[in-house]
Amino acid sequence: MRHLWASSPSAVQSRSINAENPSGAPGHAASASSPLGPGRKGSAFLAAERGESLTLADIEGPGVIRHLWITVPDRTEAGPWVLRDLVLRIYWDGDEHPAVEAPLGDFFCNGFAERALVTSELVVVAPTGGMNSYFQMPFRRRARITLENQHPGSIEHVFYQVDYTIGDDVPDHAQYFHAQWRRSNGSTALGEDHVIVDGIEGTGTYLGTFVALASLHRFWWGEGELKFFIDDDEELPTLCSTGLEDYAGGAWAFQDELRSEPAPQVLTFSAPYCGYPQYVNRDTTKASPFAVDAPAMHGLYRWHVPDPVHFTRRLRVTLQQIGAWDHGLFERSDDISTVAYWYQQTPTAQFPPLPTADQRKPR
Repeated sequence: MRHLWASSPSAVQSRSINAENPSGAPGHAASASSPLGPGRKGSAFLAAERGESLTLADIEGPGVIRHLWITVPDRTEAGPWVLRDLVLRIYWDGDEHPAVEAPLGDFFCNGFAERALVTSELVVVAPTGGMNSYFQMPFRRRARITLENQHPGSIEHVFYQVDYTIGDDVPDHAQYFHAQWRRSNGSTALGEDHVIVDGIEGTGTYLGTFVALASLHRFWWGEGELKFFIDDDEELPTLCSTGLEDYAGGAWAFQDELRSEPAPQVLTFSAPYCGYPQYVNRDTTKASPFAVDAPAMHGLYRWHVPDPVHFTRRLRVTLQQIGAWDHGLFERSDDISTVAYWYQQTPTAQFPPLPTADQRKPR
């Protein structure tokens, strides 16, 4: 990824936007005053009122966004769903519709409004809640990043940083970064696949997938195949996996040993291009004074950096909902949320409407 936008060092200039320098202008960082004096950490964060949409960055191009960092509280007195209630959007070159639209936590591979450590090539979530992305995002004329607060209360501390360069040689054929969130909350019929993304038209490259699956049925949940319908594919795809855990780099479930007794130990992991960093089976919402069991929740990612999926006319990506038990395979209908990440040329087609904050809650 790093070599795709190489430019002459003399033409490229480094910039950074955060609350200390909201315009990214040279020589303006840390210009606000604080009790320690001028330029001494005077404005490290923003606040987002209920219903407010913050503009985190508005940049004139050409350039390349190279790193995003953000951290917010994962709950407030108004509720525990902050990471699902905040919506990240990115717009390219004045497009009316966003090319990126996803709940903040899911974009950074933290599903279910829950924290999880992630150590990968493109997304890193570090202690305690520092969320980083290293997707290279080229643009020609303009890049605008917003964060909308759909939480029931205000978010008092939004820390963020956008690291980018300007003056890059972004060619006319360069593709723009996209990301889209979707959910099938037990609403599909048995035998119906979860749609990760569809409606993509034109030339592009599929970059990766994050899957947050809450198991709504008993037994093993990960036999469904991820399918890539490329260009002229109709009923059958050109590419498919052999199962969801296989797609995320695992095998024979994510556990210390394939056995039933004693109960196996679930093992999470993060690697550069694939991982299973998230396993949750307890209710952490604190809606009750008692700790209670919850449906097992699983977070997985896969980055197609060494093995990109290219398409020239259209792309549709789906995930089967198939389980297994002693008597064989069976159809399921689980609570599945996904983020698809890809590159394509703009203008961006309008995404399906994002479900409301209440419809996004992991319950």
